[in-house]
Amino acid sequence: MTTTRPNPFDLTGRTALVTGGNQGLGRAFAFGLANAGARVAIAGRNAERNEQVVVDASSEGHEFASITADITSHADVERMTREAIDALGHIDILVNNAGAGIHNDSWDVTEEEWDRVFDLNVKALWHCSIAVGAHMRERGGGSIVNIGSMSGIIVNRPQMQPAYNTSKAAVHHLTKSLAGEWAPLGIRVNALAPGYVKTPMSPVDNPEFKRCWIDDAPQQRFAMPEEIAPSVVFLASDAASFITGSVLVADGGYTIW
Repeated sequence: MTTTRPNPFDLTGRTALVTGGNQGLGRAFAFGLANAGARVAIAGRNAERNEQVVVDASSEGHEFASITADITSHADVERMTREAIDALGHIDILVNNAGAGIHNDSWDVTEEEWDRVFDLNVKALWHCSIAVGAHMRERGGGSIVNIGSMSGIIVNRPQMQPAYNTSKAAVHHLTKSLAGEWAPLGIRVNALAPGYVKTPMSPVDNPEFKRCWIDDAPQQRFAMPEEIAPSVVFLASDAASFITGSVLVADGGYTIW
């Protein structure tokens, strides 16, 4: 008699909350998790985009919960967490995806720009992790995937973006800090560091960036969001049960050089 071993990548019965889940990478992450079997809630500031993703998901046989929230507001983070728990019953997986980037030289970055990047990329991610992490602590476990960037490892060129680069380096180290503290609670915390991906936030088709962004990369191309989503599924799943505090780089080899 043969026994079928459970598929460690299968998320059937799991639930997931994806911030910034209404476009680009976040949308791809939400669909990737749903395709692996998870029930998904997305959160974003734009209610119309949220609802469009819900419609798109329904057409593919998925029922997404939609939460309109600005996660730079601590009150909104608390409300988002409650609404996600109400919609899903509980939260097994948190994908901290929402983020912002600014191209601006160090001499020209304004305080408002710096604060805007850090408020969303770091502080909001922190608040989401604490709010959902407290729920996971009560349940005895969970998996958090923070979306960092290869920009937290290298300095991009030709565009200068010191605020964004520094914020993503902070995300990577916050990931390690929480992973070490929360491992005894059964909560795994990892980060994904994508390279250049075609999204509304990343102008990969801009000719002025082609030589540095594409031609200098080992694979000499950018990625589509759907290529990055399986890495989130992996980190969220039992396939990564012995992985915490790691930064998984998905950059087509860009940081090799």
